[in-house]
Amino acid sequence: MTKKIFLLSLLLCLVMLSGFGCKTVSQQVQEKMKPITLNYWRVWDGPDDFKQAIAEYNKIHPNISINYRKLSYAEYEQALVNALAEDRGPDIFSINANWVKRYQNKISYLPDQITLAYPVVRGTLKKETIPELRTKKSLSLATLKNGFIDTVYNDVTLDVYDNNAKANVRKIYALPLSLDALATFYNKDLLNNAGIAELSDYWNKQFQKDVKNLTKQNAKGEILQAGVALGGGFNIERASEILAALMLQNGTSVLDDQGRVVFRQYVRDKDYNPGVDAIRFYTDFANPTKDVYSWNKTLPNSLDMFVQGNLAIMFGYSYHVPLIKARAPKLNFGLQPFPQIEGRNDPKNVADYWVEVVSKKSRYPNEAWDFIQFVAAQPEIVKSFLANTGRVSAIKSLVKEEMNDDNVGVFAKQVLVSTSWYKGLDYETADKAFKEMAEAIADNPDNFDYEAKIAEGKIANSIFQQK
Repeated sequence: MTKKIFLLSLLLCLVMLSGFGCKTVSQQVQEKMKPITLNYWRVWDGPDDFKQAIAEYNKIHPNISINYRKLSYAEYEQALVNALAEDRGPDIFSINANWVKRYQNKISYLPDQITLAYPVVRGTLKKETIPELRTKKSLSLATLKNGFIDTVYNDVTLDVYDNNAKANVRKIYALPLSLDALATFYNKDLLNNAGIAELSDYWNKQFQKDVKNLTKQNAKGEILQAGVALGGGFNIERASEILAALMLQNGTSVLDDQGRVVFRQYVRDKDYNPGVDAIRFYTDFANPTKDVYSWNKTLPNSLDMFVQGNLAIMFGYSYHVPLIKARAPKLNFGLQPFPQIEGRNDPKNVADYWVEVVSKKSRYPNEAWDFIQFVAAQPEIVKSFLANTGRVSAIKSLVKEEMNDDNVGVFAKQVLVSTSWYKGLDYETADKAFKEMAEAIADNPDNFDYEAKIAEGKIANSIFQQK
């Protein structure tokens, strides 16, 4: 009888403590040790990319399982919105950094501190692992601001009204696993054939001359080989971001800090309009009357043309590298930084990245946030993810190490001067408005001012409707 009671007690202890040593613990600890599952949805990376990070996390919290699911980009946001509305959504999910403000009512912010059970080894002669409650402070605003790439703080923190303080306070709503910046992709063989030893680092006359020499047309004026993918809209990879980068370099932005559309504003003291000038420079590459004409809307997608060897220069992100290598393993291409405006000492670039957030409907927000902090804010864990995915870190200390990396070095060197170009509530409308504007100007360059004003109106109207 005594033996049976002992065995039953042992079994009960093992179930309750889920792998920890059998020792009397409080009801509160037992509650924190109950097995739970966090559902995690993402787009770009597979389960294997997180396998190591999840295994390390389970060493600390063996009672927390991570159920990882990858969805296609085409279905992702609609599936996510539907699932959240029907209370069957994930605990943790990824969104583009440009979506954070739009999702604010659907996600929870990082709590100031989190209390969870941790394994603690005790004993001298006989070692025993038992659970112990520990309360840890969460990542602070100061640490986020100082430790991550500058744009991250602006993109993932939002104001929320604090009833106790009777005022708005800043809170962290998301954390990134990586960050990316635009770079120049060039076909080495096409440049060699044109007698171009190296591309200019600037948007100068030399760059424009090289584009002209790299563009080939037939007797009908049809472009057979494009010098650069600039000037168009829907058939250019990340067209709106390239245009936004030109605006940033020229001294303006799409929206100001108050969310007002400002890219058409005239700068009186400098007697020019930086946003309009950037649009004109960009769209000239799709204007048949200009020497730099190298693009039109009849051409295939810029990535397709580059892979096929019919495009000399395109602009893209680090994720384009494996795509190109997979589709054209023999393509002889190189990488260099995104061009800047000659004579200026303040380089600018556009950032592109996704961030991890916790659903406001999650039953386990503390556990979910603890996992995000584990995989996104600890350099050693972040390294394993970056090694698996070939991405660039959003943590400054790791970026310094990556600058000499043959695969991501050119992108790492630019993330420090990169920023998100749109901080409104409707990124998709702004993206589409810029692309439609570029194509409309290419169709009728004489309507330049009108089409720029139309794009401004579309973006402003989308902001008004979201308020």
